[in-house]
Parts: sequence; structure tokens; C-alpha cells
Amino acid sequence: MTAKSNPPAAKLDLSKAEVLIEALPYFQRYAGRTFVVKYGGHAMGNAQAARDFAEDIVLLKAVGINPVVVHGGGPQIGDMLTKLGVESTFVDGLRVTDEATAKVAEMVLSGAINKEIVGWLGNAGGKALGLSGKDGRLVTARKVTRTTRDPESAIESVVDLGFVGEPAHVDTSVIDTAVAAGMIPVIAPIAGGEDGATYNINADTMAGAIAAALGAARLFLLTDVSGVLDANGELLTDLAPADIAKLKEEGTIRGGMVPKLETCVAAVESGCEAAVVLDGRVAHAMLLEFFTARGAGTLVRA
Repeated sequence: MTAKSNPPAAKLDLSKAEVLIEALPYFQRYAGRTFVVKYGGHAMGNAQAARDFAEDIVLLKAVGINPVVVHGGGPQIGDMLTKLGVESTFVDGLRVTDEATAKVAEMVLSGAINKEIVGWLGNAGGKALGLSGKDGRLVTARKVTRTTRDPESAIESVVDLGFVGEPAHVDTSVIDTAVAAGMIPVIAPIAGGEDGATYNINADTMAGAIAAALGAARLFLLTDVSGVLDANGELLTDLAPADIAKLKEEGTIRGGMVPKLETCVAAVESGCEAAVVLDGRVAHAMLLEFFTARGAGTLVRA
């Protein structure tokens, strides 16, 4: 009987080993640190993308990093409101939220979506805990107001957005407790106010406030675009707040990217080490961004 010989080293596929070696310094540098990940957009409606996302989050936990997930759900809220025959209006991208809409938002965000994500993470081998800003008074909200300017008279007026809020205070103790128990917190952007009302909070804003309060190593905003693009459509990989202010003034960044970058700037100027805007539709984009030298999105540092 002839003994089997191992193939020569030259014929082995070493690519997987090389990837692990490339990632090793990042594992060592960020072991025990926190990553806050905002998950939302069209990727939430794609089963394969959801599985990829869950695997990425569980991998982070497995290598000693503490992921905290904050999720959105605007399209799902819109679908439910349509089914219930409730009309929606928007001001500067924020849904005007009356009492009925607020109840639907809480039902969809804290209920259906939150538990679905917890299920995905469980299926990938993780232990996830579903929360909202109400749990343990994690987030205390304050009412958001906006002003609009009449294009003809240039007169500004205050718009009442109803039960739309923003984080006024973040108490991280419930997150700390969950992380210490080996769990992955999954947080819905719903919070109570000092007035006893329930407020719907923009998920990007919620994630940024939590990242700042935790002193997170990274805030990841998973979006439906590849990152911040310059005037020629090329990806900008590194930005500082001053760069962002200049790009806004030039009109290079506009629309929905403006509030995302404002969230990044607020986070990195308030305790978060760095924030990243990247395309959540790309399989494992978060891992490519963080654990390789090439990167996959736009990094914002103070």
C-alpha cells in the first residue's frame, strides 16, 4: 500500500491563510473594544444579505470584539402604514409621526424587525438580546423640531414633527450588562421622553449617540451606496470634519448623505474613535473595510 503524500507547498491555496495573517493585527488591536453597527436599508429585505450580516456580527464577537447593532426599518414602517391606510408626510427626510403612527413604528421596530434580527444572529451561532431605547432607560429622547423656509417670502416657520425624537441622554449600563454576559445587543430606535411620550428616532442618529456614549472604536453606517463619492464619482476613503464641511459647501455631498455624515462627525467629536459609511449590499463589506488594508468605504476621523 502506497502512502499518500501531501501536495507541494507551492500547489496549496494559501489565500485563506494570507487573509487571516493580514487580519491578525486588527484582531489584536481591537480585542475587547466595541463596534456599533447601524443596519438598515434595502439589505434588510434580502435573505442572503441578512445571513451575511449575521455571520459578520457573530464573527466579530467570536474574535473578541463587542458588536452592538442598531437597526432601522423605515420601509417596513411605510409598508405597514399603507396596509393600515395611514398616510405619511415627510419633512427633511423625517416622517411626521402622530400618535397612531408612533404606535405602528414601535410595533414594527421593537417587535417584528428587532426579533427577526435576533433570530438571524441566533441562527448564525450568536446570542443576541433584543432591546429598544426604553429598556433600562437606555436612551432618553427629546422632541425634535424643524424649521422650513417659504421659497417666495423667505419666512421661516416651525414644523411640528409629532413624536419624532433625538437622543438627549444615553445610559450604557444595560448594554454593558448584556455584553458582559456574552450577548450581542440589538437595539430598536424607539425611546421614551421625560414627558412620558414614546418617540421614534432616526436609526443613524441613535447609533451615533450610542457609539459616542460607549467610546466605540468604530461606528459603521451600512447604506445603499458605496460611500462618499467625489465630483468625479470616485470613492473618498478618508475624511476629516473639515473635509466634509468643504464638500457640503461645494455641493459634492448632498441629500441623504448629509445627515449620515453629520452623524459621523458628531460621533467622532464626542468619543467614538472613527466612523465608516459603506455599502451594506456588498457581501461582508464590513469585514473587508476593517480587517484588510484595502478598505471598502469612507472612514471619518476627528
